[in-house]
Amino acid sequence: MEIGLYTFADVAAGHPELAGQRLRNLVEEMELADQVGLDIFAVGEHHRADYAVSSPAVALAAGAARTRRIRLSSAVTVLSSDDPVRVFQQYSTVDGLSNGRAEIMAGRGSFIESYPLFGYDLDDYDALFAEKLDLLMKLRDSEHITWEGSLRPSLNGQGIYPRPEQKKLPIWIAVGGTPQSVVRAASLDLPMALAIIGGDPRRFQPFFALYRDAHGKSGHDAKTIQLSLNMHGFVSDTDAKARDTYSAAHLEVMNRIGRERGWPPQGREHFDASCGPTGNLIVGSPERVADRIIELHSIFRNTRIMIQMAIGTVPHSEQMKAIELMGTKVAPKVRAAVGGVQ
Repeated sequence: MEIGLYTFADVAAGHPELAGQRLRNLVEEMELADQVGLDIFAVGEHHRADYAVSSPAVALAAGAARTRRIRLSSAVTVLSSDDPVRVFQQYSTVDGLSNGRAEIMAGRGSFIESYPLFGYDLDDYDALFAEKLDLLMKLRDSEHITWEGSLRPSLNGQGIYPRPEQKKLPIWIAVGGTPQSVVRAASLDLPMALAIIGGDPRRFQPFFALYRDAHGKSGHDAKTIQLSLNMHGFVSDTDAKARDTYSAAHLEVMNRIGRERGWPPQGREHFDASCGPTGNLIVGSPERVADRIIELHSIFRNTRIMIQMAIGTVPHSEQMKAIELMGTKVAPKVRAAVGGVQ
């Protein structure tokens, strides 16, 4: 199983001028994650004042120059409001800079600010993603492509460059619990990343079963199945320190987003319950975090786990310490129990 981290490069609410420092910290985090032996680092795309990264490929290119082994991915590329040709070119460039370590995690986005920003109609939310994913897959498979769509201008044999270092640039599909999205990923033989940000994780196990069933019914080899759990978490020297360090930042972000979406407010009691045996947060000492990851693997049989630790205003020093512990303490115990990357 691969073990990695993802981040949206949060900026303190109301302080977009801090984005530059957050980006510099982000590159340091990628470099450390590589040094301590984690398998993958991913960066999300947003177009809001509270996040520093609107172009994950640019941030990952900076990380590519400072790392040697770790895989570098988006989490996610909002494909519906982007151009697949540019996405492919950007990640092929990252792939070349990194000696073949780039990936694309494509999704429709949990926020919708990019749609009006780039002139897209939200009524086309589903159609945009389906059409652009089809084009992105064809770009990956062919140097010259003839393609016709209804929402994006056609291509008539043009060559798409640069080509990636890898023979086939990996494309993952990020889903949030919609069965149709799960079936689409499985039918296309694309790896799936499932985000779990609330509730008992075990209630999402049927989505992994649905993926495996649809994958087999589509005639694909079960050996190609790749499934990721994407969850929130944090690690520190002790359970208490991990909760105390992570709780305020996590609650501030979730309540701020909750006010936008009509969610009820959360407090420390809710946070502590979410860190419990059936909770959605993987927070604690290295031993606790490793044991929880191993337990989840026994339920989901996932091939990758991604932890979002840099939520809100977690201090950079604490974030760096957490990355070190993930690589030196958590990952070795998990790999010993369930196996690592070959």
